Amino acid sequence: MNSQVTDLSPNWKDIEWVLTDVDDTLTWQGQLPPETLISLQKLRTAGKKVVAVTGACAGWGDHIAQLWPVDAVLAENGAVIMEKKDGFLTMRSDVPIEDIRNTQQRLKVEIEAILADYPDLNLTLDQAYRICEVAIDIGQNRPKVDSETVNQIVARIHALGASATASSIHINAWYGDHSKKDTATAFLKEKGLTDQQIKQTACYVGDSMNDQFMFELLPKSVGVANIMHYWDQLQHKPQVVMSKPGGFGFAEFTEKLLSVK
Repeated sequence: MNSQVTDLSPNWKDIEWVLTDVDDTLTWQGQLPPETLISLQKLRTAGKKVVAVTGACAGWGDHIAQLWPVDAVLAENGAVIMEKKDGFLTMRSDVPIEDIRNTQQRLKVEIEAILADYPDLNLTLDQAYRICEVAIDIGQNRPKVDSETVNQIVARIHALGASATASSIHINAWYGDHSKKDTATAFLKEKGLTDQQIKQTACYVGDSMNDQFMFELLPKSVGVANIMHYWDQLQHKPQVVMSKPGGFGFAEFTEKLLSVK
């Protein structure tokens, strides 16, 4: 199936909330294109609310929430919510931070034991800035790891009773029931949206396997062009796919969204 389209259908005019992944959705090849920041600002100028929903570490989420033109960041796959209120950044979590840190340390030891069987792999360089998760680098600061190896490691983490997802650059693992989908749903309901309004007025932009349940949550969903690399593996697919990759595809989508009449 080829979902690439030239224009969005008229019902996209109802979109008030743009939720988006970050790595390889707003970035591309490890860089943040200036087109991305311009597009984020265009969305906010047009009155759209922009929320980054990412597996990125809390430290990176702090940077995004502080400096980028976004309304909130749901970091570490929904473990923490960073949002400016009255001009000041706030951070909160549905799970007590100390409990999160205790389970994170246990999981780190368990994953390091798994990685003993994969001597070429390491935890991410930003592990020290993670509050909840343990993350393995599978393509950020090293050559891409083959999908069979990634699937093996994810399965072994699941066998521990932990959650794990693979993005284009990381395997993210954590103990707890939170997820991008659950935290995004709770966040939007906190803003007063009903289930029906969430589906009508919110959309999601993503690029990888760990975005598929957000594609399921929000029927108005978008893949940047590099989503096609995972197309046959996706259980839930985006409604439309842009012709450009990463942040360039996000900029392409922004222009299409803002031109819907």
